[in-house]
This record gives sequence, structure tokens and C-alpha cells, in this order.
Amino acid sequence: MSETAPTQLTIDIFSDVMCPWCLIGYGQLSKALEELDGEVEAQVRWRPFELNPNMPAAGEDLDEHLGQKYRRSDEERAAIRQRIQTIASEAGVSLAYEREGEGEARPAMIWNTRAAHMLLAWALEEAGSEVQTALKLALFKAHFNERRNVSDREVLLDIAASVGLHREAARAALDDETLLARVIAEERQAYDMNITGVPAMVVSGKFLIPGAQAPEVYVNALRRVAEKVAAAG
Repeated sequence: MSETAPTQLTIDIFSDVMCPWCLIGYGQLSKALEELDGEVEAQVRWRPFELNPNMPAAGEDLDEHLGQKYRRSDEERAAIRQRIQTIASEAGVSLAYEREGEGEARPAMIWNTRAAHMLLAWALEEAGSEVQTALKLALFKAHFNERRNVSDREVLLDIAASVGLHREAARAALDDETLLARVIAEERQAYDMNITGVPAMVVSGKFLIPGAQAPEVYVNALRRVAEKVAAAG
């Protein structure tokens, strides 16, 4: 009796580099896919969603931004940060600043992410989903763990090169008007699908899993989708 081949699924994750829940959601999804090994084989692709599309080039201090946006006190923001850090650790990812002891700590900032999304779209086209995921994780690390300015072109090119992408080709991609139009079109697609928050995972082009879910929620949802795909197949 031959073993049944795993069901092939695509998982398009609408996400922003500024979003801690997007990294947490990916950590939880990774745990789910480990549990589904042999049942499901997934190609993960990252799609653009800008939480702050009008963010100026200078960025904003994270605490000031959250204070203005959500009207939370310093104590409330600290409690929220601690809760998110704990959930991230449980998901197997880190949001912690890793450069303590290297001089004055860099401030936590919110940056404009349009260029980062262009780079991610180009990476998928140029090198495939695995390299795009490596780039996305490197961008998360640069933002959350190293507090680098991921709106800065040279920082983005350094990150692209760190995952094996050609630096000058990446530079050209950041000036590509066609690529910019594609990113904008994909963001509109998210709005057309009524995606108003991220992460939002679209499985096999039509099954939406919103939010950063627990691994067992992803397992159950992906199993149901896999059964539908296999039955249709």
C-alpha cells in the first residue's frame, strides 16, 4: 500500500514588517506545519500590507505613535509590550532588542515600509518563496531585534545581500515603477478581500485565516482546506 502524497497548498500571508503579530503568526504557522508534516506541503508567500502607508521618511518613535493611536498610558503600553513578548517566545520567535551593551540603545521606531514590500515582491519573483521568506525574517530581525531603519535603501540592500540576493539587482528593483504598481495592486487586493488587519493568511487563493492564531487553530484550518483541495482535485 503506497503512502498518500502530502496535499500541496499555497499560503499567501498579507503582512507588514512593522507588525509583531505577523512574526508571531508565522511562528505559530511554522509549528502547525511541523505537525502537519506528511499531510500538507505548503508554499508560503508574503504579500504587502502597510499599517502606516503615510508614515514620513523620518519615522516615528514607537511609544509616541502607539500613545497617539491607541490613547494608552505608559503603564498600559509597557504591559502590552510584555504580553506580546511572552506570546512571541511561546511561538518560538523573538521581539527582543539584542544590542544591549553596545552603547546607547537604539529607540524603537515605526518606519515607512513601501520599499521593503517592493524588495519582498522582487525577491519572490527573482528567487522564489524560500528566499523571500528568508528576506522577510531578516527584515523582522533588523526591525525588532536590531532596531535598524528598514525604510533606508542602504539598510534594505544590506539585508537583501545577507540572504544571497544580488545587491545591484535589488537596487534596480527599488526604482522599478512596474514593481511599485504591483505592490500597490496587491495592497488593493487585500482591501477588496476585506482584509483590514494583519497577519491574514489566504490558503490556496480563497480560504482566509485572519489574525495570529494558535498552532492548533492553523492545524485544523489547514487540514480542512487540504481535504477540500484533495476532494476537488
